[in-house]
Amino acid sequence: MSAEQREYDAADIMRGLYGDGIIALKSAFSPEWADRMREDIETLFEEAKAVPGGVLPRGPQRFYAEVHPERVRGFIDIATHPWFVAVCEAVLGPDYKIVEVGFDIPFPGAEDQPWHRDFPSPPATLAGRRLNSLAFNLPAVDCTLVMGALEIAPGTQWDDISGCKDDMFPPPELLERYRSRIVQKLPQRGDISARSALTIHRGTANRSTVARPVLVVGVDAPDATNAQHHDLQVTCGYLDSLPGQVRDHLTYRVTDELEQVIQHHVIEGLLEPSY
Repeated sequence: MSAEQREYDAADIMRGLYGDGIIALKSAFSPEWADRMREDIETLFEEAKAVPGGVLPRGPQRFYAEVHPERVRGFIDIATHPWFVAVCEAVLGPDYKIVEVGFDIPFPGAEDQPWHRDFPSPPATLAGRRLNSLAFNLPAVDCTLVMGALEIAPGTQWDDISGCKDDMFPPPELLERYRSRIVQKLPQRGDISARSALTIHRGTANRSTVARPVLVVGVDAPDATNAQHHDLQVTCGYLDSLPGQVRDHLTYRVTDELEQVIQHHVIEGLLEPSY
């Protein structure tokens, strides 16, 4: 463990993620760094939407796309940041794997999403009371309420909603539990957060005139299976250029040329009206 990583206490990290289900580091990167990330996201979105299946709708005027690490100029900065590494090692263990790099963009006109978790709770969490995956979010703009806050219901990563729609969407009779716990998150450029994707949450309506892109990095413990839903590709030259600290923790497929990712992680429930 590096000296920088030792600045971040494992007990504090685990207390936050096993308690509220979300933690954050303010100003991990500079606003200018985040501006470059936004430029990359905007370019990648234009490329992806030109290909059938290149982007997925996540509700009205809200889209998701998986991308290749080497197309995001700041990816190595993220994967080697001492806080990112400390969080992954504390919660997922020393053999964690980066399995997803993508972005979510709520454009003006995006509506409130239904309350949900991003995938069904695995046995490791439901029965074993252990988190085996994390989602890191990095905003590309300074978020305001009118742009739509991320609303999260702390502590609900442990809720058993088996038998509900797709085991991901709580039924109406449970919604008061989540509404009563709402915490609104308004991250700024340069911030980074880590959350359990199982914590019940929703994106809210974007009533502004600008888009609110956010980069997503998904990380698994060795026993998690989220890599099956993604297709991280790297070229040989990029793979050779990666620091060992990144290469050893990356799930990837080597290609001569990067292929446009056809998105498969469809979440049908997000296309239905919120209630």
